[in-house]
Amino acid sequence: MIELKSMRFHAFHGVSPQERKVGNDFAVDIEYTSACIEKAAGSDSLDDTVSYADVYRMVKEEMSMPSGLLENLAGRMLSALKARFPQLAYIKIKVSKLCPPLGGEVHSASVTLEECW
Repeated sequence: MIELKSMRFHAFHGVSPQERKVGNDFAVDIEYTSACIEKAAGSDSLDDTVSYADVYRMVKEEMSMPSGLLENLAGRMLSALKARFPQLAYIKIKVSKLCPPLGGEVHSASVTLEECW
């Protein structure tokens, strides 16, 4: 299992015009594994795994395209990762909007999607 935890972004996701204009801070956590992770453990070759630097770049790209819902954003990320890295066997994505505008003190609102095939 490879994990990228608490990737932080300022982005413009949300249903209100204010969220789309001012933006908010977000955190993204991803866990993934590929069918060949054991091969990379033995070979010490980046060619035998899915580079977390490449995964980060894809997440950053998806974060730059506004979505109304966190569900849509997480779903886009999941689809993009599956398409780019067909060797993945499992992906779990958690997208959190930090300090969501709810009129009270809330650390975050999150959506988690998980897929195994």
